[in-house]
Amino acid sequence: MNAGVAFQAVELLRAGRFEAAMDVLGQAARRGDAEALEMLADMALSGEIVERDLPLSRDFYARAAQAGSTSAAAAYRAFVANGTGGAANWLEALRLLDEAAPHDPRAAADRAIIAAMPLGENGEPTGSFEFETLSTSPDVRLFRGLFTAAECDFLVERSLHSLQPSLVIDPDTGQHVPNPVRTSHATMYPLVFESPAIHALCRRLAAASGTHVNDGEPLQVLRYSAGQEYRAHLDAIADEPNQRVLTFLIYLNDDYEGGETNFLASGLRVKGAKGDGLLFRNASKSGSPDPASTHAGLPVVKGEKFLASRWIRQRPMVAR
Repeated sequence: MNAGVAFQAVELLRAGRFEAAMDVLGQAARRGDAEALEMLADMALSGEIVERDLPLSRDFYARAAQAGSTSAAAAYRAFVANGTGGAANWLEALRLLDEAAPHDPRAAADRAIIAAMPLGENGEPTGSFEFETLSTSPDVRLFRGLFTAAECDFLVERSLHSLQPSLVIDPDTGQHVPNPVRTSHATMYPLVFESPAIHALCRRLAAASGTHVNDGEPLQVLRYSAGQEYRAHLDAIADEPNQRVLTFLIYLNDDYEGGETNFLASGLRVKGAKGDGLLFRNASKSGSPDPASTHAGLPVVKGEKFLASRWIRQRPMVAR
C-alpha cells in the first residue's frame, strides 16, 4: 500500500468515515498489497475498529506474508505455533521458520534456539522439572537451570530495543498504568509477538508449574538498572474473577548486585543464578489473595538485572 493510500485510509478513519476507509483498504488488499492486508489483520486482531475476528486476522496475516511483509510473516508464524485463530501446528511453524531464516535474522535466531531445546514432535517440552521448596507460606519453589544461558541471552537480546517503562494494574479502572511503585523497564510478548521460540519457553513454564500454556499472561522481559526496584506488592488482584494464582520469574543474568526478590512476611530473599526459575503462589485455588505472598524486587545496587516474568491465571485469558 503506497503512502498515499495508507494516509488516506488513516485520515478517513480519523474523520469517522469508516466505510470509505474500508473501501480504500479493501481495494488495495484485493490488489495483493501487503501493507493493506497487514492493516486489516491488525484491525481484526485488536477489535477496536471492527469486531474482533481471530481467524480472519490469521488469514490476513498469511496473505500479507505471502505478499512480502516480514512483520506479517512473523505474526503468522506466532499464530500457527500458539494456535491463535486456528489450529496450532508446530511442524508447520518450524517449516515457516526454516523458509524465513535465510533472509530474516529474527527467524534464524528463533530456529537456532529451538534446535537446542528438548521438545517432542508437537513442540511439547520433554523431561522432568525438579525444584527446591524454599517456603510453604507462601509456596515458593526454585527450579535451577530452567532456561539455558543461550535462552536467557536470546530473550534479553530480543527485548532490548522495545523496552518501555513498566506498568501496573490500576485497581479502580483495571487499566495498565505507570506507577512509582515499579520503576523498571519492560517489554511484553502478546500472542501476535509470541514467536515459536518464545511460545516454546512459555510451554516449558506451563509444564513446570503444572498449568496450561493458555492460562498465562503474555511473557514479559524486565530490566532493572541501578536504583530501580519493584516495591512491596501483591501480584494477585482484588476482586478479580480470573485470579493471578501463580507468578513465574526467570533470572536472565546474575552479574549485578542487589535486586533480590524479597518476601516480606517470611523474610525469604532470593537471587537466582542465570537461568533459574522462581515459582510462587499468590492466591488460593479459589482465588483469594494470599497476604503472605507480598513481595518486592529490591533495588539494584550495581549493574543491570534482567528478568522474565509470567503471571498465570486460574483459567485461559482469552479465546484463541
